[in-house]
Amino acid sequence: MTPDAPSKAADGPAKEREIYTSLDMPVSKTRPRLVVLGSGWGAMSFIKALPANISEMYEVIVVSPRNYFLYTPLLPAVATGTMEERSIVEPVRHFLVGKGEFYEALCKDIDPVKKELVCCFPEDAGLDAACFKMSYDVLVMSVGSVNNTFGIKGVDQYCTYFKSIEDASRLRARVSECFERAALPATPEEERKRLLTFVVVGGGPTGVEVAAELYDMIEEDLHKLYPNIAKDASIYIIELMDHVLSTYDRQISIYTAEQFKRAGVKLVLNSRVASVEDGCVRVVNKANEATDIKFGACVWATGIAMNPLVKQLQEKLPGQSHFRSVLTDDCLRVKGSDGSIWALGDASTIDQPKALDYADQLFDQADINGDGKVSLEEMRKLLADASKEFSHLEEHARFLDSNTGARRFGGLVAKTLVGNPSPMAQLLDGVAVDRQQFHDVLDKIDKGLRALPATAQVANQQGQYLAGMFSRTRITGSPELDAKIEDQIKPFKYFHKGSAAYVGSDKAVFDIPKIGPLTGTSAGFVWKSYETLSQFSFRNQCLVAADWLRTKIFGRDISRV
Repeated sequence: MTPDAPSKAADGPAKEREIYTSLDMPVSKTRPRLVVLGSGWGAMSFIKALPANISEMYEVIVVSPRNYFLYTPLLPAVATGTMEERSIVEPVRHFLVGKGEFYEALCKDIDPVKKELVCCFPEDAGLDAACFKMSYDVLVMSVGSVNNTFGIKGVDQYCTYFKSIEDASRLRARVSECFERAALPATPEEERKRLLTFVVVGGGPTGVEVAAELYDMIEEDLHKLYPNIAKDASIYIIELMDHVLSTYDRQISIYTAEQFKRAGVKLVLNSRVASVEDGCVRVVNKANEATDIKFGACVWATGIAMNPLVKQLQEKLPGQSHFRSVLTDDCLRVKGSDGSIWALGDASTIDQPKALDYADQLFDQADINGDGKVSLEEMRKLLADASKEFSHLEEHARFLDSNTGARRFGGLVAKTLVGNPSPMAQLLDGVAVDRQQFHDVLDKIDKGLRALPATAQVANQQGQYLAGMFSRTRITGSPELDAKIEDQIKPFKYFHKGSAAYVGSDKAVFDIPKIGPLTGTSAGFVWKSYETLSQFSFRNQCLVAADWLRTKIFGRDISRV
């Protein structure tokens, strides 16, 4: 059903943008056209959860620039050869058999008034003649986010990102190349140590797991294959906070740090990346002391930014102000779209009550000693108390550490990340803020934080929630018709099942609500079992289990192919 694109504009360059092939056939009156953008966790959880007979209710079309779903939690294992690429990807079309159509295309533009999309084959996205227009009745956006460099010089050129299967493959090839270059007899000792130094920026779950997998690969395989040089290998984790896995229970952070210390993985804490050059990363600590770390490979595993398509849509809709994602109501309907656009996953955040609207009341509540200013300790207590009413304040309450003056990428806006000292930076340095500065702090918090974390668990639950709702009620995208079923649309409720991370040497950590932290080898066995059984298909469950077994028996394949 893919349209043939004309090879040349008949009326020359002036008509260039008018030659899109159109896919705007009249939508069936009995079957609204439901278009899904994306093939990540949110989109595929949604499609998978739809009933087999959903085509009787909707004309379902999925549009994504990649034709597969990627099981991202096992991406670090792919980067070291523990897992093979094909074991954690599944074709989108497998999910759509009997349910709908799929177009491998990149959505370049959304017109929420005409309810129309402009899409192109990914490699031809710069050619208007290769694009097509497609109308929709209901649009489900699950386009995810993009990497955030925070404007740091050199990240794009010299770091390896870690979001896609291509990123994992590049890192795997680069590690192999570094060891082969280091093994050459003409390689000087200093150059050999540089090549065998691997830097991971970001101490969250992804960064920790990448470092853990690299350690396992070096310890279990490369020490045998490169006995003369493997001893020179080193791994660094650079983290802005004073501990890794900062969103987990503190006991887990301590356990992970001790595990890495025994393994020889170096933690560079309370530090930020100032710049990256070819083979060298400059790190600045909280005392503003700079250190250069030379590397063979640097993995950028921190920070996400708004998808360009989301930003483009924001500019066309009223009431959109979030700096990283599109705002939705608590039913995941995009604000300003009249119910025709829904969003989930990293591309969206649920609009919460604004703390800024109650700034004066909160200031008076925080100013315990009545001196007309709010100190760091008073701010910490206020955020902890107010988070019961304004849930998006909880993240700040958790991370505002008066003992370390911690600064966090994507969260607290500290003077180390902006040109001039901000009120939040002033607080972190122990200087109290006045009423107006307090307003500024709440304004930044309101605009900058998500209601829910940008995790696969959230996107997965949102996809299942939307699938249940679309299956039970016929949503048309028309405000008049959908008003009749408004009472059947219940708000989305997120249930946090816990967090987990692999920390190397067959050990893992779990942070489970009401149970608490679980660590060690037994947790590692549970982690591998969980990641195996969580695959979307029985085929991939078998492939992942086979890869675990293969790696244990035969070791990792280090071939650079």
